[in-house]
Amino acid sequence: MELRKMGKLDVMTSLLGFGCMRFPLRADGQIDEEVAEQMLIEAYRSGVNYFDTAYTYHDSKSETFTGRVLDKLPRESYYVATKFPSWLLKKTSDVREILDIQLSRLNKDFVDFYLLHTLNDGFWEKTVSLGVIEECKKLKREGKIRYLGFSFHDSYEVFERIIKAYDWDFCQIQLNYMDTEEQAGIKGYELATSLGIPVIVMEPVKGGSLARLPDDIYSVLNEVDPGASPSSWALRWAGSLPNVKVVLSGMSAPEHVRENCNIFEKFEPLNEEALSAIRKASDMFRNRIRNGCTGCKYCMPCPAGVNIPENFKIWNEYGMFENVGHTRWWWNESLPADAKADRCVECGQCEAACPQGLSIIEDLKTLQAEIENAIR
Repeated sequence: MELRKMGKLDVMTSLLGFGCMRFPLRADGQIDEEVAEQMLIEAYRSGVNYFDTAYTYHDSKSETFTGRVLDKLPRESYYVATKFPSWLLKKTSDVREILDIQLSRLNKDFVDFYLLHTLNDGFWEKTVSLGVIEECKKLKREGKIRYLGFSFHDSYEVFERIIKAYDWDFCQIQLNYMDTEEQAGIKGYELATSLGIPVIVMEPVKGGSLARLPDDIYSVLNEVDPGASPSSWALRWAGSLPNVKVVLSGMSAPEHVRENCNIFEKFEPLNEEALSAIRKASDMFRNRIRNGCTGCKYCMPCPAGVNIPENFKIWNEYGMFENVGHTRWWWNESLPADAKADRCVECGQCEAACPQGLSIIEDLKTLQAEIENAIR
């Protein structure tokens, strides 16, 4: 298994990390513990030494289950990462109280890698105002936390502000070959690298979207490396970035463990020919975009409450990847009903403000029909 030194830390982590948020489930929706334990042990025996969980994964049962399996292994032979749920922060003492709950669930005296979970602009402001970093420093001095970092979901500008505010031990960002301009993006990776802060990558396969490629796009990659799976291309792209120290994969079946471990056991960074094929595939994906919304938000706020950029983002992502399951979740669970395209009253305010000159009113009608039909 490829091992990488975690920047200035005296730690060697496996390049493949096990994300403990997508374990296989039984018919009743609970973790299939027998199969999931076999997967964790197989990954460990193949050289994986980084296991990533969180307070809320699997209805708050992932930490307990993961800790119980890891108890069967020598404590010094692996690293466990978990996360403070930033959205639950109400007072400074919450940090210590929740960490103590997590240590109890994990049955551990300390957490190797502790992250402030899903930081964005709002959560960061509350983190600063309540002195969370100082509280975490105390917990490090007490030996309950070894290394402190954060996971991130917001714009590059917010990422820059957060990462420069503290001497972080590491950071975790969403990064894959289609999301180089999203959230922290490749600029965030480069900034972290320039600051000497190691990067852990989440969503390297874009929630599964890069595991199922249209035939014409896959053929571009297959010409360069015949037989390599779409997932392996995505994982190898992330792992080819030298300051990426762990590539997380939320594996949900034994075959995922075997394939991913094989990818990273004799890891070779992508060469220029392969990277060129990735760039061509990315361009082909972008040609499937339904409209040219850049997410600038000049159209916002909408008088009728429609979240115009989010509607277009869902539509464009569906056009590129045709990932029906992900689109259904995004449309039904994430986007509020009163923010959907069909709330448009055709006032035209958005079209007058749009610097791209988009036909927003007609596009909202089209996307509503297309998405509803696709997820039916």
